[in-house]
Amino acid sequence: MIPWGETRLVQGNEAIALGALASEVRFFGGYPITPSTEVAEILARKLPEVDGVFIQMEDEIASISSVMGASLAGARAMTATSGPGFSLMQEGLGYGCLAEIPFVLVNVMRAGPSTGLPTQVSQGDVMQARWGTHGDHPVIALCPSSVRECFDMTIRAFNLSEEFRTPVLLLSDEVIGHMRERVTFPRREDVRILDRPIPQTPKEWYEHYHPTPSNVSPMASYGSGYRFHVTGLTHDRQGFPTRRIDEVVEKMARLKNKIVRRLDELIEVKTHNVEKSRVVIFAYGSVYRSALAAQVMLEKKHKKVGVFRPVTLWPFPDREVKELLDEKDVIIVPELNQGQLIHEVERLTSDCVRILPVQRVDGYAITPEQIVQAALEVM
Repeated sequence: MIPWGETRLVQGNEAIALGALASEVRFFGGYPITPSTEVAEILARKLPEVDGVFIQMEDEIASISSVMGASLAGARAMTATSGPGFSLMQEGLGYGCLAEIPFVLVNVMRAGPSTGLPTQVSQGDVMQARWGTHGDHPVIALCPSSVRECFDMTIRAFNLSEEFRTPVLLLSDEVIGHMRERVTFPRREDVRILDRPIPQTPKEWYEHYHPTPSNVSPMASYGSGYRFHVTGLTHDRQGFPTRRIDEVVEKMARLKNKIVRRLDELIEVKTHNVEKSRVVIFAYGSVYRSALAAQVMLEKKHKKVGVFRPVTLWPFPDREVKELLDEKDVIIVPELNQGQLIHEVERLTSDCVRILPVQRVDGYAITPEQIVQAALEVM
């Protein structure tokens, strides 16, 4: 089923489905929506072959709810969506964050708002991924830029979800999702699959949200004999609703700390000639590919630029951006939106750094030539 060690021509969405199967996913609950539907179609065929379950729900609200139920019962679970479907899943995403339910949510971004341009590319959901659901909550979001990364990052998303006991987002986009590339898959023995921490205490002592040094509580599953309660209300260590100040503060602090105290394990960036360049292109997702091509084109014109890519979009790589970009002359930020991560770059750099946007919202990709033209204006 998984072409371990083989080389294949693979589509991005197909690689996500294969990465999920490699991660031993056993439940997919979703609703078909362009341009993510291939993920569901492939898993609908493949999950029954490994005693897994695929279910098409009546809508995206029901889909994310079914995924959380499957995860609470002990299954590795996921869903995939795009655009309006991602908006509908926001309340469920918040529930998963508060109740600390591990699952993977794939969002193959498309142009919006509303129904927008269903079959065309966008990066308009980046801020929704961070702040779409209400309240304070931790978020982990990874952003692939190639078909091979779709496979690898899906596995990483499942590992992080189980290890940190939290929903994890995979923010692909239409270009990456529908692109086909030659992919050499890793060998099975080179891929590590992590399991969620499980309780070792007697059943009568079990606390579903017990504080630990890592701030990640061991997690029992329904049907395993452990008694616990799950709710979207702020809750105590057993999972029952509470308004006690000490219990509320403890809960919210633990949600935050399990992420912010382990940033080194979560954050990943890639850089190309950043240290030696006064002008840097900040790009992610499919636009990163255009940025690399633009870098080559500029080198042929004897113009030196660097490329900085956040692989982990959330938590945002504050330290890396501050350390590597704060003393540059110009930072070019191409995005398939009207400006989202550009504000994070502005937040972390001094006023003497010129931030130059290159934005496109018509559903078409930003070309290397557009980035080159912007760079030549400032070099």
